[in-house]
Amino acid sequence: MEVFIKVLQVLTCFSLLVLVHEFGHFLFAKIFHTRVEKFYLFFNPWFSIFKFRIGETEYGMGWVPFGGYCKIAGMVDESMDTDQMKSEPKPWEYRSKPAWQRLLIIVGGVLMNIVLAIGIYIGITYAWGDSYIRTKDVEHGFMFSEVAHEIGFRDGDKVLSVGGEYVDNYGQIPAVILLDDAREVQVERNGVPVTVTIDTKYIKSMLKDKGFINLRTPFVVGKVLPGGGAAAAGLTEGDSLVAVDGVPMRWFDEFRTAFAEHKGDTAQVTFVRGGERMTAAVPVSAEGQAGIFLAGVNLADIYKISTRQYSFLEAVPVGVERAFTSIGSYLKQLKLIVSPETEAYKSVGGIIAMGNFFPGEWNWLQFWQITALISIMLAVLNILPIPMLDGGHMVFILYEMITRRTPSDKFMERAQLVGMVIVFGIVILANGNDILKLIFN
Repeated sequence: MEVFIKVLQVLTCFSLLVLVHEFGHFLFAKIFHTRVEKFYLFFNPWFSIFKFRIGETEYGMGWVPFGGYCKIAGMVDESMDTDQMKSEPKPWEYRSKPAWQRLLIIVGGVLMNIVLAIGIYIGITYAWGDSYIRTKDVEHGFMFSEVAHEIGFRDGDKVLSVGGEYVDNYGQIPAVILLDDAREVQVERNGVPVTVTIDTKYIKSMLKDKGFINLRTPFVVGKVLPGGGAAAAGLTEGDSLVAVDGVPMRWFDEFRTAFAEHKGDTAQVTFVRGGERMTAAVPVSAEGQAGIFLAGVNLADIYKISTRQYSFLEAVPVGVERAFTSIGSYLKQLKLIVSPETEAYKSVGGIIAMGNFFPGEWNWLQFWQITALISIMLAVLNILPIPMLDGGHMVFILYEMITRRTPSDKFMERAQLVGMVIVFGIVILANGNDILKLIFN
């Protein structure tokens, strides 16, 4: 069922985004009286699920559930239909229109994806407001990953500033470090300010690290691994660990450290079960593991959740700002991806990675947040100056507007072929990464 819900969300999201994108091209084509021959959701090699004609345009749904297209008369596009280019240009064809009109037809898809993202962000802001945990409200400090420990962070550090600026939402701290080149993080450790300097050599590791900074949570036992030390000691799901060797502890990371200090030995673990305090001798493996998985906890029971509601008029500027902040962030991510030293290209994902964006159960807030983000990603990727993409067409039109020289149809056909090779190469890389992760993770 979880897989089905993810697939349903992916198809719903991409269907909406493709329709909106292609409608942008369609809308400007119609405004400038340019003939649109086909408008399709999904691709339709050999046959369509359904189709109908209104005026000169055929509308339909293909059977290959990815993408879609808007076929505009007199335009060399991914369909590579060059027969029409052999005849004299007709007044209703794309190639007969002034350069500025063709430019708007091309950028129409990107504009509509940005407009959609803005609309979604406005709706999210109005309907759900802002809910997050403020960095300054994490009074007991954070828990850090192994990579973060190598950099110099310690469990219990309270983050004061990142790159000299206070980050209000703790969840944005890794993004600020990675995308804004913040190389100094000031923390409070045992009541004393400490500056942690992040060497650029750790950027590659940070990109792979999904748990760089986390909220500290009590150690409530979730799953107990059969054959592990905890199972042998009789610990069960729901037990709350409170001490090791008589030393009181509260947070998961404290127990993790304590178990690591008892590698290949036995730890006297005190826990609470049904209100009763109990102690058990827990064998610890040579790797410092006790065979216990942490149970999920309700963060609202531990941390203060800051929430702000907005009127519709207040939500409009906030939604617009979020959309353009997302554009800026994604451009910075692309900069990391094309930097070979970061090896960020290895994290590029395809359709499986996209599917994993979505939760295993339907949550409207998360669905709209992810849809808005992917709409931004689609807009930014399409504006890249690669032939076949909208950005490639834009470059040629701008060249024409500046030089007053129009690229030949033969050149455009070859440029489309080059663009197809580049785009298919990216698709193969992304989905190849997905397959490798499935095999080796």
